[in-house]
Amino acid sequence: MRRHDTTDFAGSTAVGAFVAFVLLALTVKGRGGTPLFGDEALLDWSVAHRPAIAVATARAVTYTGTGLVPYLLTALAGLLMGRTVRQRALATAACLACLAAGQAVRYGVMSLAARPRPATRDWVTHASGWSFPSGHTTTAAITAGLLALAVLARASHGRSLLLAVVLGWGVLVGLTRVYLGVHWFSDVLGGWLLALCWLSLCTYAAARLSRRANAEPSEPISTSTS
Repeated sequence: MRRHDTTDFAGSTAVGAFVAFVLLALTVKGRGGTPLFGDEALLDWSVAHRPAIAVATARAVTYTGTGLVPYLLTALAGLLMGRTVRQRALATAACLACLAAGQAVRYGVMSLAARPRPATRDWVTHASGWSFPSGHTTTAAITAGLLALAVLARASHGRSLLLAVVLGWGVLVGLTRVYLGVHWFSDVLGGWLLALCWLSLCTYAAARLSRRANAEPSEPISTSTS
């Protein structure tokens, strides 16, 4: 895909995801934070299907969606994106900034939505703060997206498998939040949409900056006279 096409695609995706996220957030807020369609059914199914091995696995996966792990993976994405030492340093800094700023935006939205979590009797892991959008989901999805961009930019063999693993991890972290009882599915959906919007916006900005930096300067006008 050409750089111009990438810029347009990222911009369009950012707008579409933003509209979808705003509509979902307004619906959540308008209903006073009560469960949306399908939220209770998915939580009830999760509570009814919790063998010990599944709960332990879900906890292990969900812990990778917060703390140091996402930042290490994000730094790895930046290192993979660059070819020279300078490019790697800039890409790593940009990726880390993207993740940190995305988390800040998510926290601000979460405070505005102020949605209560599901009842604590259904929890089988620790959780704190408001519920919408899911923090683990947003963080993991942004991280997975950055890793996916690194794979697309650098991997020449096994690209499809790597993308499936990376994106699958991002999706699974979100699903474990519902399975462990600490989020409604609409919280997870909100996290995915916010991550898609933010990542697309960052990609759009990076592509525009890259186009400007790589633009050839116009030839100076000659002032000599015959």
